[in-house]
Amino acid sequence: MPLTAREILKKYFGYDNFRPGQEEIIQHIIAGNDTLVLMPTGGGKSICYQVPALMLDGTCIVISPLISLMKDQVDTLKGNGIAAAYLNSSQEYPEQQEILESCYKGKIALLYVSPEKLISELSMITQMARPSMFAIDEAHCISEWGHDFRPEYIQLGLLRERFGHIPFVALTATADKVTRKDIIRQLSLKKPTTFISSFNRPNLSLEVRTGTPPGQKLLEVIQFVRKHKNQSGIIYCSSRNKCEDVTTALKNAGISATFYHAGMSASARARVQEDFINDNTQVVCATIAFGMGIDKSNVRWVIHFNLPKNMESYYQEIGRAGRDGLPAETVLYYSYADLTILSKFASESTQSEMNLEKLARMQHYAEADICRRKILLNYFSENLQENCGNCDVCQYPRQHFDGTVLVQKALSAIARTGEKESAGMIIDILRGSVRSEITEAGYDKLKTHGAGSGISGVDWQRYLMQMLHLGILEMAYDENFALKITHYGREILFGRQKAALTILPPLKAREKKTDSQAREVFYYEDELFENLRQTRKKFSAEEDVPAYIIFSDATLQEMARFKPVTEREMLEITGVGEHKFDKYGAVFIRTIDSFLKKRRINQHRALK
Repeated sequence: MPLTAREILKKYFGYDNFRPGQEEIIQHIIAGNDTLVLMPTGGGKSICYQVPALMLDGTCIVISPLISLMKDQVDTLKGNGIAAAYLNSSQEYPEQQEILESCYKGKIALLYVSPEKLISELSMITQMARPSMFAIDEAHCISEWGHDFRPEYIQLGLLRERFGHIPFVALTATADKVTRKDIIRQLSLKKPTTFISSFNRPNLSLEVRTGTPPGQKLLEVIQFVRKHKNQSGIIYCSSRNKCEDVTTALKNAGISATFYHAGMSASARARVQEDFINDNTQVVCATIAFGMGIDKSNVRWVIHFNLPKNMESYYQEIGRAGRDGLPAETVLYYSYADLTILSKFASESTQSEMNLEKLARMQHYAEADICRRKILLNYFSENLQENCGNCDVCQYPRQHFDGTVLVQKALSAIARTGEKESAGMIIDILRGSVRSEITEAGYDKLKTHGAGSGISGVDWQRYLMQMLHLGILEMAYDENFALKITHYGREILFGRQKAALTILPPLKAREKKTDSQAREVFYYEDELFENLRQTRKKFSAEEDVPAYIIFSDATLQEMARFKPVTEREMLEITGVGEHKFDKYGAVFIRTIDSFLKKRRINQHRALK
């Protein structure tokens, strides 16, 4: 008798219950309906097509954009006892033929294929694999409105016309309303139902650090990584050079780090990714080229060294942290310089209006003085009623002051220079600089020269960003980023309006209030957890697969907390299915039993 969806979930994945929305999506697909699934990174999208693939006759063809992502997912499925394979350019022809023959014989439940490979060899692949369904992963890649558009995805719309009798499911972690509509249109989905799961990842803390000087930023990052000893993390940088510079600084500080960007050879990038996945490298400094291929569950933190260009990219990148559901930290550094550079790129792009608007939303998030998670979720059309309590704004509520005089000083300097200077020049005038550019222009004679000398240059940058955000100023990107005074700004300048500014939070890194609370919730025995990690590491080395494919950190922590020593107890641990118990269970039980015996001996000795 065929297994039910819940029986498959327990047998192969080791979970007793589906996450919200998963079971409904699975039943919808099994009924033969087209489906669009939006779930956050780490939210369980894969289960939504992997379970139906084990219930339907034939092979589920999964269209995936990256070779590394295919390999990772296939290794994970095989680790769970599920027959899966992939086809891509890394394989020789005989190996590909052998895989297709296995599909024809009904031995492969899921076949991962790149869009280029599928379209170029469509007839042969579908004749041999006899598809039961199509799953289009990272579906936002098909839309020009998406943040990671890929032209090769466009041809996938032909599939729906050719295979009208089987269900299609499109899945993505990041798509606004416009992108969702475009995915449906481009793929020619038939009356699809759209399932949108909550984008809330409460285990991720959100912090933004504004106006931190470059040198101090590097010192803070080094201190942060040292505080998170032996914890995997990613640092996203805006350029290849910046990736390499940050990596050098970390290495000089004795930290295991490397860089990853598009300027490297494919083999070098693959090597970096393998080392990171296998915990041989603690930190990767990367451009946005590093992301979709990472299915590593125990990334404990993500730092954005520079401002991302849109909310979709930011959300997807912070989503690399805490996929196991355990607490994880995210830090975003925000500076006027980043905003200037990104504004220039956006204004010169082919879709300048859209890209500038997306950047403005990113700026709104970075400058927020209300709960950041509310802004983040609102971007994806989700409302959070209560403050999250796990972002820097919630933990350190913003206070305001009457900044009218301060604002008037800045506006006066801007007006007296003819509204043709950028922020750097205005700050120098306010600070009373006498560098040659100031004196040659006669700005040292202005009434406002030195009027703001009591405020540091860094804090002036932060105040100017507030003024931009409040609509007091605007930036003329096509005039070398000159600052212009808005109508509202003129009302303040001439005393007809007042300006409330946020009291600047200190630049130094602050301890999270929730650190101790998080450890209480996820309490486990450190020594036993480390013993279990070493046991997992041996299996990982023997099988040449990433450690988290054996068991995730979350599963090991649950073992360390509940200490299962029987088959029944071990099968109750989340993430331990029948296949994994048969393969690893006895050894992990011996590790736990050995730990408990050692503790009893030590306790007995202590009593003597």
